[in-house]
Amino acid sequence: MKDRASRLLDGVIPFWQGLRDEDYGGFYGLVDFDLTVDKRADKGCILNSRILWFFSEAAMVLRRDDLLDDARHAYRFLTGACLDKAQGGIFWSATYDGKPADTTKHTYNQAFAVYALSAYAQASGEQDALRLAEDLFELIEGKCRDEGGYLEAFDRAFLPVENDKLSENGVMASRTMNTLLHVFEAYSGLYRAAKSPAVADAMRRMLDRFEHTIYNPALKRQEVFFDADWNSLIDLTSYGHDIESSWLVEWGCGLLEDGALLRRIQPVCRALAEAVHTRAFREGSLRNECVRGEEDERRIWWVQAEAVVGFLNAGYREAAEEILTFIEEKMVDKRPNSEWLSEVNPDGAPTDAGMPIVDGWKCPYHNGRMCLEILRRDCL
Repeated sequence: MKDRASRLLDGVIPFWQGLRDEDYGGFYGLVDFDLTVDKRADKGCILNSRILWFFSEAAMVLRRDDLLDDARHAYRFLTGACLDKAQGGIFWSATYDGKPADTTKHTYNQAFAVYALSAYAQASGEQDALRLAEDLFELIEGKCRDEGGYLEAFDRAFLPVENDKLSENGVMASRTMNTLLHVFEAYSGLYRAAKSPAVADAMRRMLDRFEHTIYNPALKRQEVFFDADWNSLIDLTSYGHDIESSWLVEWGCGLLEDGALLRRIQPVCRALAEAVHTRAFREGSLRNECVRGEEDERRIWWVQAEAVVGFLNAGYREAAEEILTFIEEKMVDKRPNSEWLSEVNPDGAPTDAGMPIVDGWKCPYHNGRMCLEILRRDCL
């Protein structure tokens, strides 16, 4: 699998390097399905953070200075255009030339900046990056959390607004599994970089919430959307998030080096992976989700990538290899100067949606991380 992951990276890396904006900084924010680069599209700050994370991690794993230079390019845009120097935190998006576009402050977005800055600090040794990650940790804890847990969306001054950016399926969620997962992920990256007791305490608090609230033991799934009191709002199984959580939560928990805690959390993670394998692994790939009993059969790029890592982590190697084959044959866009398709049908044909190859969410984070995790795990 190492050779297969390396070949996939040989496609992902140059594609994203080719999207560097040398005039205004950062990376171009939109490539449509027809592979037209919109150089004047807004640049999502989540997209920029994920690019920064990817190039930082890839530089460490592959030991390539050119990738560190790409990371540095993303770091300059994050600190120059995405960071609100007046009121703190990270904007939702910037204009193509680096001015504030959507000034929403979302907890999810702050978290990805923490994750990216922590990785960049480790890759580059730049202490300013680590200090900014720590500052954003303090901001999340001080402005984005109440006594019940993490809230979601805020205006520029951190006054709460509706969570339309991370709510779907006709609900408006006050709290989400997705934000909790990625705050935990971000704090895990920060803890790996700095071993802060305060970060460890926050991670333990989130693991407790994951174990006792997010995870539904009767259905062996995570609940997804919640009201302010953590009541689930919809009958929804997100196979992608369940398999992603199954390995990501276990990884973060392991960083704390607490054997008793890991013995509690690991069975939950493995139960999630087992349930996804049973319910969603079909025809060598993974279904997207099940909403109110109705299966969404689309094959989404990030869901397939996370399934490879999650199944490897849980011991379903054959399934991981089958999905990797599906990715190679169906998800990777064979057109020159492209990357992965966003979504395809179960037979591998692109859906009618004509989804962009790059947008505010479509990035090198999931697929790049899959490749790096395979290399880290020394898979034969």
